[in-house]
Amino acid sequence: MRVYHFIDSKYGLENIRNRQLKISNLMKLNDPFELLSVNTSEKDFRQAILLMKEELSINQGIICFSASWRSPVQWAHYADSHKGICLGFDIPKKYLSKIIYTPRRFDAPKNLNEKFMKKLLCTKFTHWKYEAEHRLWAALNTEESGFYFREFDNDLKLKQVIVGAESKLTRQNVSDALGGLKHEVKVFKTRPAFSTFKIVEQRNRKLWA
Repeated sequence: MRVYHFIDSKYGLENIRNRQLKISNLMKLNDPFELLSVNTSEKDFRQAILLMKEELSINQGIICFSASWRSPVQWAHYADSHKGICLGFDIPKKYLSKIIYTPRRFDAPKNLNEKFMKKLLCTKFTHWKYEAEHRLWAALNTEESGFYFREFDNDLKLKQVIVGAESKLTRQNVSDALGGLKHEVKVFKTRPAFSTFKIVEQRNRKLWA
């Protein structure tokens, strides 16, 4: 399945050069309701859920992707206001968790079974729906200066580098970072569409050096 990861230019090029993506810590995500889409009004249940989240974060993290690269809001929020890049990856669908969006928090179950846990891990507030998120769970194995990374491989295969409409990156900047991958990866720049609220490919090659 083709999915997309938005990032600023500096770290985007570093990730391409190093053939890896940073894994996000579950306790440091931008949504304070992450893994808390259930009603936690009851104190003991709330403490149990928070403890579960903390314990899960010790060994597991996530990498967030979107089903599309065309959202101007995604570019604004996660790619440095259209100055960053978006990386397109092919990932087997079986490794991706598609996020479900809900307008209200669901009721606490009688038992914390596997079905409930899967629902909890893949549910977010409906206002996040614009992200069309799919997430890849990743083990926290090798630490590098306080961060963890997932290396590119056949299950995380880079296929596209999409450069933001306001980016100062040149074709050569991207080519240098790709190195031996440049013949396997499609690279193009974007622009706002003329008739819709979408980001589209800039097909006039003369407008990007």
